[in-house]
Amino acid sequence: MKQVLQSYRTGVLRVAEVPAPGVEPGSVLVQTSASLVSVGTERMTVELAKKSLVGKARERPDLVKKVVDRVQRDGLVTTAGAVFNKLDSPIPLGYSCVGKIIAVGEGVSGLSVGDRVACAGAKVANHAEVNLVPVNLCAAVPTDVDDEAAAFVTVGAIALQGVRTAVPTLGESFAVIGLGLLGQLAAQLLRANGCKVIGIDLDPKKVELAKTLGADAAVTRDADVLQTVLQHTGGRGVDGVIITAATSSNDPVELAGELCRDRGRVVVVGAVKMEVPRRPYYDKELSFFQSRSYGPGRYDPAYEDQGHDYPIGYVRWTEQRNMSAFLEQCARGAVKVAPLISHRFEIAKAEDAYALITGGGEPLGVLLTYPEQAVAPTRTVNISPARSSSGAPRIGFIGAGAFASGVLVPALAGAGAELVNIASARGFSARHLAERHGFQKCSTDADELLRDKDVDAVFIATRHNLHAKQTIAAFEAGKHVFVEKPLALTEEELAAILQVQRESGKLLAVGFNRRFAPLSIELRDFVRARNSPLVMHYRVNAGVIPNDLWIQDPKIGGGRIIGELCHFVDLCAFLADEPPIEVFAHGVSPHGGARSDDNVNVSLRFADGSIATIAYVATGDTSAGKEQLEVLGGGMHAVLDDFRELNLRRGGKKTRSRKLVQDKGHKAGVRAFIDAVRSGLGPPIPVRTLAATTRATFGAVRALESGQPVAIPLEP
Repeated sequence: MKQVLQSYRTGVLRVAEVPAPGVEPGSVLVQTSASLVSVGTERMTVELAKKSLVGKARERPDLVKKVVDRVQRDGLVTTAGAVFNKLDSPIPLGYSCVGKIIAVGEGVSGLSVGDRVACAGAKVANHAEVNLVPVNLCAAVPTDVDDEAAAFVTVGAIALQGVRTAVPTLGESFAVIGLGLLGQLAAQLLRANGCKVIGIDLDPKKVELAKTLGADAAVTRDADVLQTVLQHTGGRGVDGVIITAATSSNDPVELAGELCRDRGRVVVVGAVKMEVPRRPYYDKELSFFQSRSYGPGRYDPAYEDQGHDYPIGYVRWTEQRNMSAFLEQCARGAVKVAPLISHRFEIAKAEDAYALITGGGEPLGVLLTYPEQAVAPTRTVNISPARSSSGAPRIGFIGAGAFASGVLVPALAGAGAELVNIASARGFSARHLAERHGFQKCSTDADELLRDKDVDAVFIATRHNLHAKQTIAAFEAGKHVFVEKPLALTEEELAAILQVQRESGKLLAVGFNRRFAPLSIELRDFVRARNSPLVMHYRVNAGVIPNDLWIQDPKIGGGRIIGELCHFVDLCAFLADEPPIEVFAHGVSPHGGARSDDNVNVSLRFADGSIATIAYVATGDTSAGKEQLEVLGGGMHAVLDDFRELNLRRGGKKTRSRKLVQDKGHKAGVRAFIDAVRSGLGPPIPVRTLAATTRATFGAVRALESGQPVAIPLEP
């Protein structure tokens, strides 16, 4: 299918042929008939992408600070690689569209195949022939509303939420500053509320259009705006102002203060400078509000991604209900969209549409139109011809997130394997990685990849809740498996994986990369000469991540103990050369939003008598570095500092090893798996150890809950 993609690194915008998405639970698959190009938001995105690195930095100083912090923690080379990988990842454009449902996911009610729906959301309602849309970001389109009007649903919901924030009542008067799409729609919605509307804009054409669409008055900014307002409000000033302009100037906020009556209200919808002048706002005791996008539910993953609606008795107007209300106003004729459409382009000519909106002109509503599809869109796209057999392991890869694209796939590309297929729920990501690293094809169908007879081994780098299911399916399909950590989220998942792995006879590897780091191997060789158990203290300065991020969800990410602590357990087991047999944990719940399992002390005992304490902390100063491992025992002392420096002491003598570039062993771990597949020898890490490490994290969670140590069984 065709989709509009933007490269942040090169600034190139193109219409690419990418695999169509498949339907997922809680979502519907929509065949697009029309989508709206935002001449404001999307123009800023495209123009930012075209800027130099310095220009991008000036536009986003908040991101520059994050980069500087990461340089302090991880070093310049590692950070630069992550930044360039992020810049290189394509961005899907579009956030408002309409189409017909062609598939309905499990758990969706009230929608059926063939229904027309309007869809909203960046990275959801894309400029693409087919979109996968969560149910709460869809609204049924009334019969009397055509596709072109319905394609405006996102902008309409944004305008409506701004109007709702202003709380208009019948007979009040409002000024609307900025008469682009948002302003024109807000003005019509205010009229539908029985309000008098005065429009203000720099462009005389937009002023005249507002009058045509029912504004009681409209003037250009260079006119005597205050006098016009006073004439139409009996000398009182307006009851409220809605700012829908997009400008770096503070003029709209200052003008709003002049135009309001005593105790009026000002609502900002557009992207404007917000330096509120004290005197007019204080003298009139004005209320100042910021309207957040489409309405309640926006930016809430539980609402948007997981489909949890808010009870109507408590939240009358969610973003979905705002979408439906806007469409209803279109059906009633209270809002007219057709006069706002200035240009139409076929999806194949989308590049011309963006050339128009970035070329200095003043288009208003720009629509992309789509051909009707006679056949179901393909979910696999060939990139290059299949290569002749070279004897190298043939690889399929599932997942194309930040870690996969920035670390695993590049490591795999240099490991001597033949890259056959890469699958991702987002087809454009799979296409990008396939082109960049030489995969023969890309897909959105992981099941088809697993059935592919040309694939010998599968890498799994999806969300944690999918690891067990996909690992089991890969073994059942006769593939070797490399699964990124964690291996499983529950004891039941782990038991099922181990059983099917034994039955298949195929290799299992988990992305416990730290044991493959050069300095880790040097440290292991150093402590092998011991004559007594080790005492290990591992400090992990992990940093805070939001509580609503998917990794914190026990059902999706498993939490940070299961999702990340496994790395550090494995490295300690590697040094002890024995699996863990007991675990205990304490946690704290500090202020600032961090959870108790973000700040834990985990104690481990190993089969040889060695012990380890892992202090996993989210609330430290991240500039201090992430990881430091201290090992003592047998007359030896060693400190591994962030995989860049290793200090060893024995008998009063000290040696030091340093790396210019941090190396956590990702490439070596991937190569070890590829070599094992090629040679037919055993797995890089014994399955018994993989199981024990995974069980140790489960035990740490139970110990945190119970306050008691937990024994770790050693059977596979």
